[in-house]
Amino acid sequence: MHHPLSCHQRRRRNSSAGLHAIAAGLAVALSFTLGHPASAQTNASPSPASVKTDAEANAPSLKVTADRADALYAQGDTVTFTIRLANAPDDAEVKWTTSKDGMPPRNTGTAKLVNGEATVKAALNEPGFIFCEATYTYPDSGDAKAKTATVKALGGAGIDPLNIKPSLPVPDDFDAFWAAKKKELAAIPMNARLTPVPAPKTAAGSAKVETFDLQVDSLGAPVSGYYARPAGAQPGTLPAILTVHGAGVRSSSLTGPAGWAARGLIALDINAHGLPNGKPAAYYEDLAKGDLRDYRTRGRESRDTIYFQGMYLRLVRAIDFLTAQPEWDGRTVIVSGGSQGGAQSIVAGGLDPRVTYISAGVPALCDNTGVLVNRQRGWPKFLPGTKEEAEKLPQVIEAVRYYDAMNFATRVKARAYFTVGFIDVTCAPTSVYAAYNNLPGQKEIYNDIANGHRSSAACGKAKNEAIHAYLKTLK
Repeated sequence: MHHPLSCHQRRRRNSSAGLHAIAAGLAVALSFTLGHPASAQTNASPSPASVKTDAEANAPSLKVTADRADALYAQGDTVTFTIRLANAPDDAEVKWTTSKDGMPPRNTGTAKLVNGEATVKAALNEPGFIFCEATYTYPDSGDAKAKTATVKALGGAGIDPLNIKPSLPVPDDFDAFWAAKKKELAAIPMNARLTPVPAPKTAAGSAKVETFDLQVDSLGAPVSGYYARPAGAQPGTLPAILTVHGAGVRSSSLTGPAGWAARGLIALDINAHGLPNGKPAAYYEDLAKGDLRDYRTRGRESRDTIYFQGMYLRLVRAIDFLTAQPEWDGRTVIVSGGSQGGAQSIVAGGLDPRVTYISAGVPALCDNTGVLVNRQRGWPKFLPGTKEEAEKLPQVIEAVRYYDAMNFATRVKARAYFTVGFIDVTCAPTSVYAAYNNLPGQKEIYNDIANGHRSSAACGKAKNEAIHAYLKTLK
């Protein structure tokens, strides 16, 4: 996790019923004006801990912030973004662009700074997010080959985000489709194979936990992970946690579940692709460049061939394993992950009623069809970036609805904790809120205002603390 330039923590709680899904084009009305702040402020010097050379210390730096600490506004409100440029002439010029989270219409301009600052004003007449990007280009005396260098910064503001609606409704046969897949899965015996492995020495209380490589049969690739439990635990006493991975190709983690086991849980970390664990890094790198290079959009033309089907069903099979363990308390299943793992957390809660708590950091696979209403669609961006191009792929539009975390959210009965980056260009905040607003039960969201897809340290801490707070309610 990286510390933000300036992190304001704001949490939103909601326990109301989920929203009805609607498919309607939203009218966009963005207006922009350019001005200067009433009083100029100078930026503080860079932190010594972040300085490696004099050149880096003296390099220009940009920062863009909204005029409200929580960066939350109502539709039609004027958002004033302040652009601050340090280590550059006070009257330098910066280019700026404002948009609805990167979608058209975009407005651009050039601002001449006064005492290193300028302001850009924008408004949005629908629920969503406004992005303000600033760019400064300057002579780069430190690079003999490059004549100029560029620094960029992004700021974001939420406009009635709790009113963001789904771009399309849940398919009529959504439940029937997944019920049939779960029935196929249930017909396959688990055949769980546990192979003892040494507990990592870095795990607190590692001497008191037992750790295993786990392989469990599923549809297609197996559930492959590392499982940990406290040594000598009594039957029926321990909550279970399943941790799931973001995008990429890697082994399961042993440290994570060992740490949870040391805290009194049975814990399982599974890799996203059902791959063998503990192989040399080159093994996973070769797969990422080869067989799994395009997994993100593989099979997108049909709901029966989309790659994520196996990944989603392995969540259910992993929970089958956890709830079959004699130590399980018979009532608690937590699923936690970030990005692609955040999506899996939501999906697990929607597919499996045994899940009691989901923790979804900057979740992917949300509002896959957002582009149809001129909104950013979630990673992996199954569809092209414009409505006109997306509508040329009707089969893809139909297929990806069955894999949209936004739709699984409507079926979640568990308590939920989300995080969202206000300047996330990978999993756009609009898409995250589209899923969050579909949750029908008790929920909370952490607005990581100054950050994108890499959450701040404060955000990561809050996410973990929320899990621990939930565990305390079980006692």
